[in-house]
Amino acid sequence: MEAAGDGRREAALGGLAVLPDEVLCAVVDLLPPADIGRLACVSSVMYILCNEEPLWMSKCLSIGGLLEYKGSWKKTTLCRLGLCSENDEAYQKPRHFDGFNSFYLYRRWYRCFTTLSSFSFDDGHVERKDDLLLDQFRSQYDGKGPVLLTKLAETWPARTKWTMQQLTKDYGEVPFRISQRSPQKITMKLKDYLSYMELQHDEDPLYIFDDKFGESAPALLEDYSVPHLFQEDFFDILDYEQRPAFRWLIIGPERSGASWHVDPGLTSAWNTLLCGRKRWALYPPGRVPGGVTVHVSDEDGDVDIETPTSLQWWLDIYPNLAENEKPLECTQLSGETIFVPSGWWHCVLNLETTVAVTQNFVNQSNFQHACLDMAPGHSHKGVCRAGLLAVPGTSVKDNEHHPPGTVSRWHHPDISRKEKRLKGSEPLRTLNSENQCSSFEFSGVQGSLENQAFSYDIDFLSQFLEKERDHYSSVWSPTNSIGQREAREWLRRLWVLRRDLRELIWKGACLAISVDKWYSCLQEICLCHSLPLPTEDEKLPVGTGSNPVFIVSGNVIKIYAEGGLGYSVHGLGTELEFYDLLRKVDSPLINHIPEIIASGFLEYKDAIYRTVPWDGKGIPDVLAKHYPLEASYANSCFPLGLWSKQRFGMSSSSDVSNRPIWPYMVTRKCKGDIFARIHDTLSKTDILLLASSLGVQMRNIHLLPLPHMDVPKSGDNNVKEMAGPVCDDDMILPEWKQLVSTLNGRKKNVKKHLANWGNSVPQVLIEKAEEYLPPNMGFFIKFDKDDGEPVYPFPSWIHSDIMDDNILIEGITNLGSSSDIKKICEGDLEKINAIHIIDFSDLSVGDPLCDIIPLHLDVFRGDIDLLREFLRSYQLPFLRGESNTDLYKSVRHSKFSRASYRAMCYCILHEDNVLAAIFSLWKELRAATCWEDVEHFVWEELNRYQQSCTL
Repeated sequence: MEAAGDGRREAALGGLAVLPDEVLCAVVDLLPPADIGRLACVSSVMYILCNEEPLWMSKCLSIGGLLEYKGSWKKTTLCRLGLCSENDEAYQKPRHFDGFNSFYLYRRWYRCFTTLSSFSFDDGHVERKDDLLLDQFRSQYDGKGPVLLTKLAETWPARTKWTMQQLTKDYGEVPFRISQRSPQKITMKLKDYLSYMELQHDEDPLYIFDDKFGESAPALLEDYSVPHLFQEDFFDILDYEQRPAFRWLIIGPERSGASWHVDPGLTSAWNTLLCGRKRWALYPPGRVPGGVTVHVSDEDGDVDIETPTSLQWWLDIYPNLAENEKPLECTQLSGETIFVPSGWWHCVLNLETTVAVTQNFVNQSNFQHACLDMAPGHSHKGVCRAGLLAVPGTSVKDNEHHPPGTVSRWHHPDISRKEKRLKGSEPLRTLNSENQCSSFEFSGVQGSLENQAFSYDIDFLSQFLEKERDHYSSVWSPTNSIGQREAREWLRRLWVLRRDLRELIWKGACLAISVDKWYSCLQEICLCHSLPLPTEDEKLPVGTGSNPVFIVSGNVIKIYAEGGLGYSVHGLGTELEFYDLLRKVDSPLINHIPEIIASGFLEYKDAIYRTVPWDGKGIPDVLAKHYPLEASYANSCFPLGLWSKQRFGMSSSSDVSNRPIWPYMVTRKCKGDIFARIHDTLSKTDILLLASSLGVQMRNIHLLPLPHMDVPKSGDNNVKEMAGPVCDDDMILPEWKQLVSTLNGRKKNVKKHLANWGNSVPQVLIEKAEEYLPPNMGFFIKFDKDDGEPVYPFPSWIHSDIMDDNILIEGITNLGSSSDIKKICEGDLEKINAIHIIDFSDLSVGDPLCDIIPLHLDVFRGDIDLLREFLRSYQLPFLRGESNTDLYKSVRHSKFSRASYRAMCYCILHEDNVLAAIFSLWKELRAATCWEDVEHFVWEELNRYQQSCTL
């Protein structure tokens, strides 16, 4: 029996009464809705905690998808989960209890129902101008400080058309993206969002923040134009699909807003308000706002900001700031545009319903900062956001550089914000906790900071780059505004098309990808092999892959940088062995790959680069002293070729040391264009021809004999140490053992493996992955005949990386008829002038199906007609053995031999996130509840082909 009055909480919670209400609410939030419903029946206080609207809002938003608000978050959640009917009114009869008080819940309630109409804000401290000349803007504000501009949008149609009433009339049925603290993508039809705004009393109201509004409602793009001050945008040079998100439609009710943040990629931004009023607060770069903690992972530089909501900050923290600790402030009115420079912290609170449009951009002022932010590592990222608070063990004054007229407000001691210092990958703590820095080391920088004031100058910030890290191939932060491949393409295009800015672009490329180092390597290789030196146009890498690739006077020079010395040496050694094999067997594939001119190692010693030629045979001294091998491996013709690579289990993460030696290879440039760049210009018939030609070339690869393999002795310690876990079945052919061992290792951690891909894989499928996979991946390569004797399929050379940027097309004659296309299957390739396959450094031994996965998902983009055309010219069974009759007789009734099943398993366990491609190409598969549905939808054509091979 519960007691009334002051004792209700203790009686209702029992031993849990020692926990504060905020902890109890956080614990309840971890439960699924059904368990929350059960817990609500336990006691009166649990009933109260389990019926809080913020709790049910959290549960609802975790579902994702198209949202329609039902008047309360509990009702909305239960309806979405099918746990109540539209007419069920039981949940609308809340119970009331006397004798329970909670200051924590009261403050949340206050934030839900407070109005901002009584907030008395002055005009603020941000300067207001009608307009500016471009030269004035660049000299006074760009990269220096914010400014409000009142007349930039006077002629926009949006000034009259972008009211909530008119927008709802024109776009009411269009779903827009919602920005909310949820891992799931939430959308709402605009008419439903308007209804939500009128009904809601949320602590942190939903906020339309849609970067794809130009796709869902393209007519909106005609209602405004980029103001003349902000038209220089270096990202314009990329295709729309390649560039990072850059423009947003923003709609929000009173009390909504954007919490404290620095814009992604250290870009600058402009924001034009079309209706309503917004309150802005801003701090200059490096000045972490009170109540905010910056966390930077010391593994990949991923930045996470722990901050209260915009409303919570204005209500709870802002009033307690000393006058000289308050931010720059302003109230933005309808029709006004605010400019926020790169690196500036800002927080926005909507004082009433607002509609706005904003764009981020990179121009000459912030280009180097954007490149710095791209560079791998964590130290410089922390300093860019948290200033010298990110540097442990220093005692400095936080004196930033500020625009004229604001300096007097910013002099202050290094106050208690030291408690909000940048941290490493420690768990998040409450805002009042004592936060400690992780032990970062800034080589050559730490001692020089004692009397150094923070500066947002690029020369100062670049001191904190991790100089020893390879910026070209190291893993970039997942929060980078642009991926590595896109960034390299971006820099290359800028270099070619913006010749007037090459000095600036070179500086940025040095920060982002250490291009100065690779250019020095390039020069030495050219001198060693009497090649023409690179021209000014040839100074930047051209490849989008993980290794620097330069084109100099018709020669392709590839420097192996990915994965450290061991990985790159085995990549070159295997590639050289492969080319040698093609010549020995006189394979027709030799006419469809580049011609090797030279290869070797580049060593950096005593500040000098020197080259050592190497054809893959033997081990030169320059390599042996860095990477000693057992004598038994050095005796083979290609000691660092295919089987050495397989035995040692080299992966891109197994040797990440940055030794001062890099393999390289020079090939003759193949004629033609990279398929990825011209795909959209080709007809369907053209690409069908490509598919047919690829079928022939992949057959040529998969038919190549494997080199002789010396089985390592059981006592070989080197093998035991480096090969990783050994397959449980000793009867498996040694050629397969490394692959089976690797796949079994991934299978043991498959949930973690898939979770690493973020939201690209539906959670329901992650939970069922282990059940779907075979008990042991050895089942894929060992089958039993009726008499019990084992039979094994042959492994093949596999390219492992047949992507659309590794295929070159010189020219295709448009045949226009399927009968002529069929001639290609019969070996008549004269209709295709040249199809070339490049980049064989990832060659390995495995199942031919592994090459079909990237072909279908990347090159063919899921087109079933292209896959059929490829298979028609491929003409090989997926499972081949000494006796194909015995093999197929043994395996035809086994699901482990089913081509679709094998392909799906390889996708699940793939080193790269190929599942993201599947769920992107076929969005309907995100609703799949079992892997079998995905398997048959994507790969069923392989079964039909496999069956035809056995007839």
